[in-house]
Amino acid sequence: MIYYVIAAVIIALDQFTKWLVVINMEVRESIPIIENVLYLTSHRNEGAAFGILQGQMWLFYIATVGVVAAIIYMIQTQLNGSRWYGTALSLVLGGAVGNFIDRVLEGAVVDFIDMYIFTYNYPIFNVADMALVTGVIMVIIHVFMEEKRQEK
Repeated sequence: MIYYVIAAVIIALDQFTKWLVVINMEVRESIPIIENVLYLTSHRNEGAAFGILQGQMWLFYIATVGVVAAIIYMIQTQLNGSRWYGTALSLVLGGAVGNFIDRVLEGAVVDFIDMYIFTYNYPIFNVADMALVTGVIMVIIHVFMEEKRQEK
């Protein structure tokens, strides 16, 4: 199924980019791409988004297995022909598995995209995080569109 291929591409791209960072950069090393805007910064995150729940790996293992199982179930049973929803779920699946691999193998998630938005230093993230956020936003849009469609 195409949605598992999309998830696999996300996982491969995520793991490849993290591998490049791990073998080419020291932790906390930062390379400017666009001065005062975008940097490649080697970082390890033992928590969740924005560094919350640091060191709670057991919680992430359980949550990720549950999320992955739920997403696979939804892909198999609830798409109703919606490519948008299928793509959204595949992005969430790929992102969740990408970060899960890091947690299992490294004990922390490898992050490296470091952005400054005006004077705010946005938390460092990775390809899996981008897929997760994009997928969740797409799921929210899908839910709102479905509600409007059912109202009509």
